[in-house]
Amino acid sequence: MFDAIADYARLLRAGVTLARHDALVPAEFAHLAPGPVRAFGAATRLGAKTKAKGRRLRPGERLAASFERLGPAYVKLGQFMATRPDIIGFEMAADLGRLQDKMPPFPRAIAAKEIESAFSKPISELFEDFSEPIAAASIAQVHRARLKTGEAVAVKVLRPRIEEKAAAEFRAFARAARAFEKVSQAARRLEPVKFVDTLKATAAIELDLRMEAGAASALAEDLKDFPGVVVPTIVWPLTARRVFTLEWIDATPIADLAALDAKGVDRKRLARAVIELFLTQALHKGFFHADMHQGNLMVDDEGRLVLIDFGIMGRLDDDARRTFAEIIHGFITRNYQRTAEVHFEAGYVPAGHSVDAFAQALRAVGEPLFGKSADAVDMSRVLQQLFDVTALFDMHLRPELVLLQRTMVTVEGVARALDPGVNIWDAATPVVKSYIAHEIGPRRQARRLRDATLKALELAPRLPHYVERLGEAAARISDDRIGLSHETTRDLAKALSREGRLTRGALIFAGLGALILAAVVFLR
Repeated sequence: MFDAIADYARLLRAGVTLARHDALVPAEFAHLAPGPVRAFGAATRLGAKTKAKGRRLRPGERLAASFERLGPAYVKLGQFMATRPDIIGFEMAADLGRLQDKMPPFPRAIAAKEIESAFSKPISELFEDFSEPIAAASIAQVHRARLKTGEAVAVKVLRPRIEEKAAAEFRAFARAARAFEKVSQAARRLEPVKFVDTLKATAAIELDLRMEAGAASALAEDLKDFPGVVVPTIVWPLTARRVFTLEWIDATPIADLAALDAKGVDRKRLARAVIELFLTQALHKGFFHADMHQGNLMVDDEGRLVLIDFGIMGRLDDDARRTFAEIIHGFITRNYQRTAEVHFEAGYVPAGHSVDAFAQALRAVGEPLFGKSADAVDMSRVLQQLFDVTALFDMHLRPELVLLQRTMVTVEGVARALDPGVNIWDAATPVVKSYIAHEIGPRRQARRLRDATLKALELAPRLPHYVERLGEAAARISDDRIGLSHETTRDLAKALSREGRLTRGALIFAGLGALILAAVVFLR
């Protein structure tokens, strides 16, 4: 009961903040609401702050300003909402996509106490020097420091009591989502409860900086052979649940186009590299940086991409990776029938719909894009058509793919900012084709056959024993020595006889296995 009261109080506070920015029932959309809602919106709009620098802010800009005031949980909510232009519209999604996760810093002294508490040592024994905050976000802030050995490092420290505050806000979100899901069938299709669960799970990982350190380490290992990418080295002895220390790298923000040009960076090449990097992570590794916005990408003096901030990471299992790859490959090769079949095989489209009709809808989306560069395509129209298709075929939000979708949109935006003429499909083709050949094509099937052969060879020494025992069991059942009915005895005898034949077949397969393996080994 007390939790419910507290949750509604938090939601009420959020409502008041939204109203102050005319983001609760925005004037631009009020005419679409029933009369009582319009009246309520007009009342809440009195005295609202709707202008900045002499112009009226758009609804998305006002909503972003509200979320920034409401704190970390709302900042994350806004960032995730930006991935659903099908729900909130393209202009609002773009405005929320620029939501700045920037907050006033907390004092250096508090950060020092957090570090001293984590390592039970005075900060003077840990660092040669420790700066004032150089960047502050909703969850943590960053300081530049120097180790006793002289190396420059970045030190990330969580905000005081951030865990308790975030938990309370997400509990309120969940309560609101459950209520929203009961409103209508359309609301249930959006699966708000699963959406909040995904958001909460992501934030929970961000609130344990050891998890971020582990993610950075794993990503560095995955990308060690990927040319032109740098992941800062983790300083493990100075990393804990609320403190994360890693190598400091001097680099230029990828958003600073003038500085990149002054350095002679090839922005066209860099745009393709960003796309290839994301797809390599998602497809070949199944583990990807899920927050690849411009603030988390830099370029060092050697022209290499530098990744930072590993709090939000995405994972795809083998099935999801194959599905994702086949869908992209289908669009690249204009094989819309296969693309449609993949959607059905993965369960993305509910049973009962026509595969042919879905393929036709995908063709209507894909054909206008073929061969065109990014600056020749109106992505808002394309996305709207895609979202119309999802609604027409009752496709539900896949929570496990939310981060993938969000990152794809973000990466596309980064690439277009670097090179407005970048051809997304051309950049994606080499990575996707490489994955298809490695994981779905003949070589993959050969490796599966090799693995099955090795397994059969492992079992081969025990197979004669299994055959003998099956024969004894079949004989006992045939003689009815275990008191079963005639029908049961007959069925069991047949089943055991069949198993015996299969087992003998396995023996033959194992015997041929060495020959097969000798041929397959050349396909590694």
